[in-house]
Amino acid sequence: MRRTLITGGAGFIGSHLVDCLIAKGNDHVTVLDNFSDFYDPAIKRTNVSAHLKKNSRFELVEGDICDDVLMKEMFARSRFDCVVHLAARAGVSPSLEHPLAYEKTNVRGTYSVLEAARASNTRRFIFASSSSVYGLNSTIPFVETDPLIHPISPYAATKIAGESACRVYSHLCEMRVICLRFFTAYGARQRPDLAIHKFARLMTEGKPIPVYGDGTTKRDYTYIDDIVAGTVAAMESEGERFDVFNLGESRAVELNYLISLLEQALGVKAVIDWRPPQPGDVPITFADIGKAGRLLGYDPQTPIETGIEKFAAWFKSQSV
Repeated sequence: MRRTLITGGAGFIGSHLVDCLIAKGNDHVTVLDNFSDFYDPAIKRTNVSAHLKKNSRFELVEGDICDDVLMKEMFARSRFDCVVHLAARAGVSPSLEHPLAYEKTNVRGTYSVLEAARASNTRRFIFASSSSVYGLNSTIPFVETDPLIHPISPYAATKIAGESACRVYSHLCEMRVICLRFFTAYGARQRPDLAIHKFARLMTEGKPIPVYGDGTTKRDYTYIDDIVAGTVAAMESEGERFDVFNLGESRAVELNYLISLLEQALGVKAVIDWRPPQPGDVPITFADIGKAGRLLGYDPQTPIETGIEKFAAWFKSQSV
């Protein structure tokens, strides 16, 4: 049985990955999470509570990836076969206000996890990167070989640094390292601060939703099931010692259209609070997923129209 560590495993993407791996039955899953108060920690505890109660192949460790002693002890004790490193300070806007905190967690913390993995001879390491690394990229859609020379937020810069650290460790160690650039994941359990969840909450409360700019920015919204499928495929793939893959839907959706889909799914009309564009926001994200399709068999199945309906059904179930 594969022994897998998921850092940040009680969060949105992590908890869905845990559910998938436990259901497949081939992994003993250890989750490391510090349950930060970036949003209500009770939400994250609920995400993994079912496994705590009934599954002997699941372990939860509360701690911080920047705690070198804890990391070394965990890896020495468990000898993980695979690490999926999802733990990070997330979000573009908060990184503008707290860049040093982002650097500490996302760069220093990533080195701490990589070093513990190296010391314990872990053979496979998956790093959660972000479409933000492309920044003001002039090539559309974004391809993994595009130069990362236009990041416009501290968050993006920390993810580029994390990818660089992963490349170094894959070169120095006998470790297969894969960086996955996630494109705007959404779905059940999405963080409450993210646009789709935040908009749904405000709309159903009859409150205005903040829209920065004129609503024509575009994002490659990617449903959580497709993100998880791509991550599992990366965990099980063979290939180059170091590699990078885009995980998106390969479709750029305008914000105005997204809002209209939410209106239809929730049965309410959005009241728009128009605001100036935000620093750090890019005008478009759009993934070229050809490489992931060829080498991982990645084939996203959930278009935005279907995904928003699924999200709305989950959202409504939370208020019953």
